Order: sequence, then C-alpha cells, then structure tokens
Amino acid sequence: MKQNEKKVSWISFLLVLAFLGLVFWLDQIIKPTNKMYMLMTVLQKGSVYALAAVSMNLLNGYTGLFSLGHAGFMLIGAYTYAIFTIPSSARDTVYQYFDAAIRISFPELLSNSMGSAGTVLGVAIAVIFAGLAAAFFGYLIGLPVLRLKSDYLAIATLGFAEIIRAVFQWQKLGPITNGSNLLKNFMRTSLFKLKVGDTKLVFSTFVPVLIATLSIIVIVKLVNSTYGRAFKAIRDDEVAAEAMGINLAKHKMISFTVSSFFAGVSGAMMAMVLSIAQASNFKAAMTYEILLMVVLGGIGSTSGSVIGSFLFVAASEWWLRGLDSGKFLGIEAPGIFRNGFRLVVFSVIIMIVVLFFRKGIMGEREISDLFREKKKAKGAAR
Repeated sequence: MKQNEKKVSWISFLLVLAFLGLVFWLDQIIKPTNKMYMLMTVLQKGSVYALAAVSMNLLNGYTGLFSLGHAGFMLIGAYTYAIFTIPSSARDTVYQYFDAAIRISFPELLSNSMGSAGTVLGVAIAVIFAGLAAAFFGYLIGLPVLRLKSDYLAIATLGFAEIIRAVFQWQKLGPITNGSNLLKNFMRTSLFKLKVGDTKLVFSTFVPVLIATLSIIVIVKLVNSTYGRAFKAIRDDEVAAEAMGINLAKHKMISFTVSSFFAGVSGAMMAMVLSIAQASNFKAAMTYEILLMVVLGGIGSTSGSVIGSFLFVAASEWWLRGLDSGKFLGIEAPGIFRNGFRLVVFSVIIMIVVLFFRKGIMGEREISDLFREKKKAKGAAR
C-alpha cells in the first residue's frame, strides 16, 4: 500500500514538473503578437484564480466555514505587493496627489547589491509580505467573526471585505494607498525577463504559475496533515470534533489565517498580471466568481478547484469571446446575438454542469484518487 502511495506521489510530482516545463517553453515561443497568446493570458489569470479558489476551498470545503471575504484579502495582498515594488523614480508620479509615506522598494533595494538575483529575491519578499499582511488582517477579523456560523459568518466576512475596500479608498490614507487612484509602475509579469548571452528568457507566465503551484502544494500538505484532518472533523461535526479533543477556536483561526495568507498571495499575483492595483476591482462579485469556481470543481477537492478555475477563465476569457462579435468557430451568429451573448451562453453552460455534476466536476476526489481507482479496477479485473 505504501509503495503504491509513493508511486502515485512520484507520478503527481513528475506531472507538475512536466506542466511547469511546458509553461516555460510556451513562454519562450509564444509572443504577444501571436494568435495563441490568449493561451498565455488564460494560464496567467487561471493560476491567480486557481490559488484563490484553493485557498477559499481550504476554508469553505475542508473546514466548513462559509466565508465571503476573499476579495478583501486579495485587495490587501495586491496593494501590499504594489506599494513595496514601486521604484523610487516612479513613486512621485504614482502618488501625484499625495506625499508617499512608504518609499521602500524591495526589488530595487536588493538589486543594487545583488543584481538580477536581488530583483528576484525582492519580488519574492514582496509576495510574502502581501500574504503576511492579509493573514494579519485575517487574524484580526477572525477574532470576532469566527464565533458566528453559516450564513451569519458569510454576511460578516462579506461586510468586512466591503469595509476594507472602502478604507483603502479613503483619501486620508492616500499617502499609503494612493486613495481612490490606482497604483501602477510596480514589478509586473511583463518585466520578468532575463538575458543569458544573446538569448532573452521570458518568465511572464512561468512566474505566476510557479507561485501558484508552490502555494497549492503547501496547502495540499496542510490538508493531508493532522491539522487537515482536524479541519475535516470540524466540518463534519463540531460537537464530535470537540469531544475528540480538537480545539475548535484554534483550528478555525489557523484555517482562516492560512486561507487569508494565500488569498493575499493570489492578490499579489493579480497585481502582477493586471499591472495595476485598484480597490474598485476587488468587489464582492470577485468573491462570488471564486466561489463559483470552487463549486464547479467540487467543494472539498483541491484538484477540482484548480480545474474549475482554469475552465472558468478559459471559457469566459477565450473560448466564448467570439460570441460577443457574432462569431463562434467561424460560424456567424444571428444579428441579435452580439454584445453580452457570451455571458448568456456561459450561464447556460454553468447551469448544465451544476445539474449533471451536483457535487462538481471532481466531487471530493483528487486526481491522485483517479490513479488509485484505475489501479483497483485493474487489480479486480485480474
């Protein structure tokens, strides 16, 4: 049994490496002028939403805490990353209506002494800072709201997310957040390039995919640990979990804080990909979209959250986009089906998936479970 588990782990590890290698290769051969560049956009945005969905699933799917505050924590992460990566030469231009209170840029500070390696390290530190800032606010918010349950918890976290968005646009915080104005000119994916001899290597898609992959691996390890088993016990029956000696308040807080941390990291990734950070982008609708990805993939399945996220982004951003211009797969649509028709078709597809896959695409299974089921089927056939 242990040998089979190791084999499945090695297969999963090799598949992840192969996927990262494929993304790196695509980064080098697909240029922005290429018709297939939309694939890179899907990979970039899909990785952002995949991490956001997996971090939400940690809370909603594995711990049974119905939270709707994800957009607020992503906002904190995006702003933290942007603030600490704006170069000093561009800071006064960005904060044109305020005197910037924070003038530290980690990539710039470390690149002066370490070169390109310092820039990479500076970006990594800024991303970690983004997660820690979101986790800190998550801890503070969790103190009062985690005493609530089900719908009351959802309403409270949604309210806090809206409060955070309003506070970040408050003009008196302008020297830090730039008020209602957007943050720009920080380190973004389009700048992630490295010249090796005469060859220029591009990392604009590889970096967000790598960050999402490493973060999801950490979440998977947590879910499979004793803490993860405690989370599932709380989800299934709080009374029984407490009777078994599980500290409910402690484990709920751990789950909420860790989920907030990775939501902050996904917010930092979103700032990298979109090249701007503005509070007005992180509305409640973003949380609902992430929740939809979790439900489509399967509540309680990490693999399902990842699959649901990439399918959602690919369908909405790429496959169905032609419907808005009256075309799909080279076929002309009737004149009445123009702008907005894509959303109509997309909504119908979602309803069909929900009707035929009540527990989502993966249910509570993981991709590794499919390998095990296949082996069991082969063994039974023999």
